[in-house]
Amino acid sequence: MAHATNDLVAADIEGYLRAHENKSMLRFITCGSVDDGKSTLIGRLLYDSKLVFSDHLAALESDSKKVGTQGDGLDFALLVDGLAAEREQGITIDVAYRFFSTERRKFIVADTPGHEQYTRNMVTGASTADLAVILVDARRGVLTQTCRHSYLVSLLGIRKVVLAVNKLDLVGYSKETFDAIEADYRQFAAQIGLSDIVAIPMSALAGDNITAPSPNTPWYTGPTLVGHLETVEIDDDLEDRPFRLPVQWVNRPDLDFRGFSGQIAGGVIRPGDRVRVLPSGQESTVSRIVTADGDLPEAGAGQSVTLTLADEIDISRGDVIATAVNPPEAADQFECHLVWMGEEPMLPGRPYLLKIGTRTVGAAVTQPKYKVNVNTLEHLAARSLELNEIGVVNISLDRPVPFDPYGENRDMGGFILIDRFTHGTVAAGLLHFALRRAHNVHWQAVEVNKKARALGKGQRPAVVWFTGLSGAGKSTIANLVEKRLHDQGFHTYLLDGDNVRHGLNKDLGFTEADRVENIRRVAEVAKLMVDAGLIVLTSFISPFRAERQLARSLFEDDEFIEVFVDAPLEVAESRDRKGLYAKARRGELINFTGIDSSYEAPVAPELHLDASGAVAAEASADFVIAHLRQAGVLTLPQTS
Repeated sequence: MAHATNDLVAADIEGYLRAHENKSMLRFITCGSVDDGKSTLIGRLLYDSKLVFSDHLAALESDSKKVGTQGDGLDFALLVDGLAAEREQGITIDVAYRFFSTERRKFIVADTPGHEQYTRNMVTGASTADLAVILVDARRGVLTQTCRHSYLVSLLGIRKVVLAVNKLDLVGYSKETFDAIEADYRQFAAQIGLSDIVAIPMSALAGDNITAPSPNTPWYTGPTLVGHLETVEIDDDLEDRPFRLPVQWVNRPDLDFRGFSGQIAGGVIRPGDRVRVLPSGQESTVSRIVTADGDLPEAGAGQSVTLTLADEIDISRGDVIATAVNPPEAADQFECHLVWMGEEPMLPGRPYLLKIGTRTVGAAVTQPKYKVNVNTLEHLAARSLELNEIGVVNISLDRPVPFDPYGENRDMGGFILIDRFTHGTVAAGLLHFALRRAHNVHWQAVEVNKKARALGKGQRPAVVWFTGLSGAGKSTIANLVEKRLHDQGFHTYLLDGDNVRHGLNKDLGFTEADRVENIRRVAEVAKLMVDAGLIVLTSFISPFRAERQLARSLFEDDEFIEVFVDAPLEVAESRDRKGLYAKARRGELINFTGIDSSYEAPVAPELHLDASGAVAAEASADFVIAHLRQAGVLTLPQTS
């Protein structure tokens, strides 16, 4: 049984459920500096809303005595700080979601970490919130972390804020203290565009102004926290915005039915409305709005429906069905805010997956513009982003996607970046606008294509990508392969790592970011040469799988041949005629592969060569040529 039995539940459970179902829902986030009382506040809300079950209450009483901070009193924070690490450290390190309800409204609250190193957790909690409760310890006033959290709230599009001046009991319920904190906060908030602010003096532990007006603050005549949360009007104007339906599923149970299912991200739709499908641009008319409970005369934002159209047009998962009179843009290059969540830094040019709505595409950050010091709002120069850093960047996709700016529609303008290999989320992003070159730079059609150029050379163009440690023998083998192919009349070109750095890549160093850019440029040049009909051989350490995958993705399936020249580190180091390994061992060269920078060996290369010394370089070259002939790359008869 619950802590206090609700009479309606006891008398009429079905009536209670119907009443509960019709309540509106408010999602809000609590944030503030460490030990400002976020978890205590949420615990108090759960306790006062009578959603603490008797066994949980008994556990709370026991835990409060063992690990609580309130002596013999209840430590409400323990209702939320469920992780053992949080109890031991006395801080919240994860996003804790809790549900509670009152007679007037249902709530989902996210308790988010206060530490700067958990910025990504706060962004996660705020991404779906309608309102933010920002706590300030009355003893300490507005702190740097208060400003940081407010900036993130503003960035993520939350416009309604409750300034909860907590622990007022520890300053004698001073009106002067409360007024000073409110004035300081409003002055800062105006700089970041926050103006809809309600300030409430309270004590989460004592319950002052949480659910009922406190006799300790007779000078305060505003709402209680719960009173405000129950009545605040949320700017849920999505139904007034243009219609958007990201297609999640093509629903075809039989030959007579073909519908397009998804959750409406904006606007209202009715049978007979004209719609446009993005990015293809095809148009049709809505025939039916189908749900499990039957057809609807109209549907709006937040509803999950299946649409059928009057015309048979090609629509796939990830496409967007939109109103024909005001469709979204479709583009492949953007400026956006990026909140970096990955342990590994963001590197320009490195390939990632981008998921926006129901569509997943390839993406790379092309140019970081600056990163934001979220404590001071200062813009700082940046070439990459580290964990929890926020920056403004340009991003390029491998195909156009339909979008609306994040400020107009969160679902159509918010995205995540995903690591291609681990499939972990490494960043959250907010699209600002499409870059002009996304619309003004077009591919120029040419009369002579790759197939025609290759036919004239009597060969199938391809890139043979040699990778391995410095000293493994890549250049030696690649040079032998090119010499023999040239002698046989084939048209080739060898791109060697050292040679390219004398010209095309002379401006690049050896940081991880520079290495990524080095390989990106080489891959693009190799692509042009393959388009010219050549057999291209590349000899680069190319230590990271992600960049080799980026190179592979530029070519057709049978055009990229990865050759792993595999030599143990000690063997490669023994062949170090340039003395590079010795310099790296002495600390004179930093970021040297195999010493202080890792080499990620290929998982499934087309060819794996033993370069330990057991096999001669000539034999390895013959093996590569035999593979090229078997793969159909070499079609010209031998001339010698």
